Amino acid sequence: MSNESVLKLKQEAVQEVTAKMEKAKSIVIAEYRGLTVEATEKLRRALRKEGCEIVVLKNNITRRAAKSLGYEALDAELSGPNGIVFAYEDSVAAAKVLHEFAKKNPKLIVKSGIVDGDYYQPAEIKTIAGLPNKDTLLAMLATQLYAPLRDLAVGLDLISKSEE
Repeated sequence: MSNESVLKLKQEAVQEVTAKMEKAKSIVIAEYRGLTVEATEKLRRALRKEGCEIVVLKNNITRRAAKSLGYEALDAELSGPNGIVFAYEDSVAAAKVLHEFAKKNPKLIVKSGIVDGDYYQPAEIKTIAGLPNKDTLLAMLATQLYAPLRDLAVGLDLISKSEE
């Protein structure tokens, strides 16, 4: 292969990863060194079930794609064997699955990530993993907004019954 064709293939790979990063609601970097093939497949299935995808890429390709989107903060974490997890449906899904999996498989190390366009350190990713998903948070908000109205309705009903 000529040098030009190799460069073209690498540029295409960078463009492909850039497209995945743009589409993803969150990106988490995890080191998978020491995981067995069976454990890795379990992780892939768990991620797929939640609308996520793990991809093993050359760090240089990931670095260039992240840089093109302004995610230079990820650069420090891109060393060693990494899996890049893209969450396409729920922002917190990747962090949740990775942390649940890491509890049973301590060789999986969550390094850092981008959630909704913001960079987060490993401790912050762990905090994000503890959050409920967006639908649950919206339901909780709706319940809190509805509670005063419900209380008012109950109070008015009691007043009207006591006057009768």
